[in-house]
Parts: sequence; structure tokens; C-alpha cells
Amino acid sequence: MKKTLLLFLLLLSQAYFSQADCSTALSVCGNSSITYSPTGIGSVNETLGGCLTTGEHNSIWYKLTIATSGTLTFDLVPTDPGADYDWAIYGPNASCGNLGSPIRCNAATVIGVGASTGLNMTSTITSAAGGSPTPYCMYMNVVAGQTYYLYIDNWVGAGSTTVAPFSLTWGGTATLASPFTDPTLQLQPFTPPGTPAANPNDPREILICASPAIFDFSTLTAGILNGNPNFVITYHTSQNDALSGANPILAPQLVYTTMTYYYSIHYLDPANPNNPINFCRQTGVFKFKIGGITGNNVTLYACNNYKSGKGTFNLTTANVFSGSNVTIKYYQTMADLNAGTSPITNPNQYLSAEGVVYASIKTSQGCSTVAVITLKFYPEVIVNDASLRACASEDNPKMAYFNLTTVSVTTQTGITKKYYASVANAINGTNEILTPLAYISAEGAAYVKVTDGNGCYGIAKITLSIIPAVYSSVLKDKTICIEDKTTLDAGSGFDGYEWSTGETTQSIANVSVGVYWVKLKKGECIATQTVRVRASEEPVVVSVDISTTTVTINVTGGTSPYKYSMDKINWQDSNIFTNVKRGDHTIYVKDAYNCEPVDVAIVVPNLINAITPNGDGINDVIDYSALASKQNLVFNIYDRYGNKIFQADKFNNYKWDGTSSNKAVPTGNYWYSITWNEPSKQNTPIKYTGWVLVKNRE
Repeated sequence: MKKTLLLFLLLLSQAYFSQADCSTALSVCGNSSITYSPTGIGSVNETLGGCLTTGEHNSIWYKLTIATSGTLTFDLVPTDPGADYDWAIYGPNASCGNLGSPIRCNAATVIGVGASTGLNMTSTITSAAGGSPTPYCMYMNVVAGQTYYLYIDNWVGAGSTTVAPFSLTWGGTATLASPFTDPTLQLQPFTPPGTPAANPNDPREILICASPAIFDFSTLTAGILNGNPNFVITYHTSQNDALSGANPILAPQLVYTTMTYYYSIHYLDPANPNNPINFCRQTGVFKFKIGGITGNNVTLYACNNYKSGKGTFNLTTANVFSGSNVTIKYYQTMADLNAGTSPITNPNQYLSAEGVVYASIKTSQGCSTVAVITLKFYPEVIVNDASLRACASEDNPKMAYFNLTTVSVTTQTGITKKYYASVANAINGTNEILTPLAYISAEGAAYVKVTDGNGCYGIAKITLSIIPAVYSSVLKDKTICIEDKTTLDAGSGFDGYEWSTGETTQSIANVSVGVYWVKLKKGECIATQTVRVRASEEPVVVSVDISTTTVTINVTGGTSPYKYSMDKINWQDSNIFTNVKRGDHTIYVKDAYNCEPVDVAIVVPNLINAITPNGDGINDVIDYSALASKQNLVFNIYDRYGNKIFQADKFNNYKWDGTSSNKAVPTGNYWYSITWNEPSKQNTPIKYTGWVLVKNRE
């Protein structure tokens, strides 16, 4: 199988003397095609052996190192009808001076254009003597790491002076060693120096300012290597020297536009200086060309952000020169440029108004030119301040939720907006408001940073104001009787109503005791107002005092003035009832709300004004046992000095027989009181007082 060019086409032309000896054989780097035109022999006329018996004529030696095992073939094709090429291969691992017999040899008579010879996959011979009609020998099975020498000789016959180039193309499945096809060694492509010539087939051109001119070739090395480690570059004045690495240019020297120059790249194995791939070389060609350099006048744009009047320009991005390997300095004035003083020290962040700066462009060869950089502002981002109103928050009337995105601050398209609480934050791009659709704020301002496609921005102020909540001034809490209903009226002047009952009218009727709310819409805002309908406090009968036939009602709670009745028909303002008959009665009380009255049951006991405890069975005792069923019933007797002399209770059946400590009391008047609690929900205390005349036997 024919191998195509893997990396570079090595163009090898005439080689003189040293390349024609085995000891200085050219290394074949990879399965790349070779073109060469041998002339004469080297310094040693080698003993060739095999089918080559007449010695060297116009010869060249090659050294091959096998990278991967397989079959190896080649085609050697002369390009002149008078050429007649013979060849031989020695090895494997032979050494010059002790080559031994060739393992493949062909001296067949091959004359004429296209009369090719070499190794192929169909021939079965290993040697063809002179005059033989068989130009091809059998392929070789080769093993990685082996080395071979290939001798090629243009035997043109006695007296012939034909010197003809040939082309050599490799085939088979094996590959030849080369650092230039190993991606672990050559990490990226080499970069040829200079610029292409007008005719792409001509050498690349490097500009110089005069001819001759002193040139330092080493200034090209870093650019050619392009970051590839362990490769070395040498420079030469002939292709033969470049192919062998002979006579390198070691110092700056005069160069001429009439000469062609060569560079040679080879690998240097840091671990093995004898590695065969160290002797592989790639070559390139270049020339020098007189030509002054021309700068490009450029307009550079920056942003005039927030109308500051200045922009930050990156002068280094201005394409003031189309080539490379130049030094550029920037100056504010031509006077500074000409004097070489006060260069701009921060060209990548040059803060300036609109204007011009000057770029001084110099090559390593001393060519120079000047370019003008015009500084302009991008079109201004036009913004306008705006106002935004929002309804007060019901939770905190001093705050509101603002949708900042609804504000129109520019008519430009292709822009982005970000929101900030201060101008400083907007300029610096810090503390961005991340919830602009629901920004919680008091009255004040927010700022929107409007940025266009050039990265320029304008800042607009949004004035924030809060619409205060509007509440009903007529809707008040009410107090009603627990059994009553009322009407709640929010008043007129609102744009909408929504009650907690679901009604949407200004007022709602038949409202009982409870808590209600209404959403009052005014414009775009809604305020929720709560109203309470309370039950009036019932009056409480705290006590009832009964003195003979007079009943006094003592009331607290509710709302005065109170009204009193014993029949729920006739009402009086006084809390005293007189001439109340003996027996059970009900007293009714209501307060100013005129609600359903509260009531209390009372008993006006029989009045006993005198007893004669003489044992005759008539009026011997005061007897209030009829009240024994009352709660907390207490019956006490007092003398005229207020001393309690007797207490009647359940143990004496609530009776007094005119004694104290089992002794008859003196005849006289005594006071008594009876207290109890009526079994009502208020558990009303009743107090009954009276006097009695006791007539004891003296």
C-alpha cells in the first residue's frame, strides 16, 4: 500500500559530497515522499557488493529506522529519460564500513521517464543483475527498531553526463520512525516564518528595511517552534546544509534579498542523544524582502457610561498592524511619540474622552511606522427617569411591593436591564435586586441599569411612592344585644367592596355578633378593614337587700342607666321596691341597651316582730326553716349593741327561741339578718333584715 505524506513533503534536491557517503547518510523521517537529484559520489567510494559491481557514479545514501513492524515497499521513479537508477539495501542493523552483502539489490537496466524500480508485493526475487529486465525486487518484512541503509545510484553509462532527479515513495504496512509524526513528541504544528509570497510556490518572505541588513535568525525560533519542547532549529544558507545540519548560522549576520535561506528542525531526545529519530530533519525555506511597514489607522470605540464623559479604551485591540513580530507603543501626542517620551502605561485600560492617540510600530529589524487611533464613544444608551407607585402593604403601611419591571425607562431594543438600590451598586454591578417583580421597599428610589449590545449602559432613577391605604371612616365597631341583628355600612366613595360574608355591596344587613372584614377598593389599591359586632355586657345583680317589705337591688356591669321591674311591664329607674308582699318574686333588670332583661328570684319572708318564749306553744320561737332549701342560708341574732348572740343553722333548724348560750335573753328588741344565695346563674346573694321584740319571763 502506497503511503501518502504524513506531515510535511520533504523536498530534497542536490546533495554534494557528504550526503553521498554511508557514514553521513540522510535519515528518512516517516513514510514521506522524497525527491532528489544525486551528483557524483561522496568522499569514500564504497565497496557495494551484491549486484552492484562497478562502484559509485551519482549516488546518495539513506538511513531508515523502522517504527512499526510490517511489510516495506518503495517506488523509485526517475524524471529524466536518460537516467538509469540502481539501488541496494543493507541490514538490518548493519554499520557503515562493514555493510556486508545487500539483502535486496537491483541493477536492472531501467532507462526512460516512468521506468520505475524498487520493492513491491508481487516480485519474488531479492536481486537483479545488470541488464536484467526485472526492475522490482520482493518486499521486506521489517521489525520495529531495526535500521537499514538504502544506496541509490544513477548509473548513466559510459561517457554519459545525465544528472536526473528521482522521486521515492514508500509503501507497505510498516512505518518509518519520525518525531514529526509522533503526537506525544510534536504537540502542535510548527509555524513557518514570514508571510506567503505573491506566488505561493515561492519561499515565504520576511521584511527587512534595507539590503543588506544585520538580522538575528534566533528571533524566528520561538515562533517556528510554537511551544513544541525538545526540538532544535538551525539556520543555513543551502538546502544541503539544512538537510544535514552542517554549517549552521550561529550569530546575527548580513542578509540579502537575493539569497535563499533555510531552517532545519530536528528532535533532541533528552534521555537518549543517540536515538535515531534525533537525526530526522524537517526543513523550510524563506527569503528576505525589502519593504517598509504600513500601519492601519483605526477607530476604537468605548462606552461613555452614565454620561461620565470618559470611556475605558483597550488600545491593544486596535488592529494597527497586519503582521507580527512588532513592538507597539502608544502616545497621547505626536511630539511624545517622536521624542519617545511619556508612553501610555496602561494601554489596555486607557481612560479618555473622545480624541486620538498615536501608535508607534517597530519591527525587530528597525522598520517603523505610525498609526492613528481615533477614540470614539459608542452611541449613548438613552434612558429616562420614571416614577412608580404601589399600594401600601397591609402588614406594614410604610412598605409596598413594587414591580420594577413595569416601568419604561428606554425605547431602545436589544438591551438588558438590572435593578439596584443605589447608583453606586448599579455602577459597580453589586448587590443586584434579584426580585424586581416584587421589590419590597419604603418610599425612596431604585435604579435600573440598561445595557446595550456593546456593553454600554445608562442608569435611570425610579422614584418609588406608596399609595396609602384608604379606610372607611363610618365603619365602626358595634355593640348589640346578643339576640339582635344589625347593619354594617362601609360608606360611599369606594370603587368596590368585598365582605367576609361574600357580599359586594356597600352595606350588609342582618349581621349578628361576630368579627367581619371588608376589602375596600380605591383605585388600584385594596385595604382590608376589620369590624367587630360585640354583644352588650349583661348587667349583673350582685346582691338583693330585703328589709321587711322593702327590696333593694344592687347591680353592676352592663351600661347604665338601669331599669327595674317586677313584672317586665312596668319599669322604674329606682333600684328600690317598697311594700313588697311576702312570698316569692322575680326582679327584672336591663341596661341602656334595652336588651332582654336579666332576672333574679327573691323571697320576702314572713315578718315576725315579737316572740314570747314562755313555753305555751304560741310565738315561742322565730322560725325560718321554710328557707332551709336556700344555698348558704345563715340566720344571725344581734343585740342592740351589734353583738351577735345567736346563729341559727341547720342544726337548730333555723329557729331561735330567745336564748343565748342556753340562757334566756332579757326582754328587749333584737336585730336579726338572714342571708342566702338564690340558685340562679348569678348565684345572687340575698340579705333579709328585721327586728324582733323578745318578751321573756323575768
